[in-house]
Amino acid sequence: MVSVVFPAAGQAHRMQIGLNKVFLTLAGKPMLLRTLLTFSKVPEVGELIVAVGADEVDAVRTLLGRVKGLAPWRVVEGGSERQYSIRNGLALVSEEADVVLVHDAARPLIRRETIEELIRVVRAEGAAIVAVPEKNTIKIASEDNVVVSTPPRSTLWQVQTPQGFRKEILIEANRRADEDGFLGTDDASLVERIGVPVHIVKGEYSNIKVTTPEDMVVAEAILRNDMGAGELMKTAVHEAKRLLGGVVRRRKGDGE
Repeated sequence: MVSVVFPAAGQAHRMQIGLNKVFLTLAGKPMLLRTLLTFSKVPEVGELIVAVGADEVDAVRTLLGRVKGLAPWRVVEGGSERQYSIRNGLALVSEEADVVLVHDAARPLIRRETIEELIRVVRAEGAAIVAVPEKNTIKIASEDNVVVSTPPRSTLWQVQTPQGFRKEILIEANRRADEDGFLGTDDASLVERIGVPVHIVKGEYSNIKVTTPEDMVVAEAILRNDMGAGELMKTAVHEAKRLLGGVVRRRKGDGE
């Protein structure tokens, strides 16, 4: 069985709304519910554990209790840091679970197919993350903002969630981090430091984390677009050829 822990206790300072951003609606549905319902459609997912602020626990329990189609769920008080929220969630993971996924509640556009592929790789390899190839050139700079080097773009990946691990690996990684006073930037960093190889599952660029008001606009647009990225691209190419076809033909005739 797969258990999924959702850290959702952040204060959303960059959103500047005075409200946990996971309660904001996208295309008419709260972001948190969109995320949980997608995971609930994955047959191997047997439980959802949501970590929220102490003052939000009762409200979230009430909200989830009204929703049909959710996998069995539990709500737990989160911590002052994301890592501590995960630790609190891990304490509630069922004994029957052999795989634990961690997913940002504020990534409501994750695809079911990606979740299923991640689970497959975790079961085969032990640890894996969803990521997409970096499209931009990245510079490494010194403390005084002077470029030191330019790493090859082919080696760079933008890390997303979900991230998945065999249960015993993630529990041990968190135990060691607590013991050593280590605070990681993501769950994979905890697993990496105990020597477990972390594999990559290629995801989608649309799997954005909603952090700013601008992200809300993008996420809403993606949700309201009935076509997938592939179909949208085909339509855009067809329309461009239709609009520019005459110009292209004339240029070719001129020998350009």
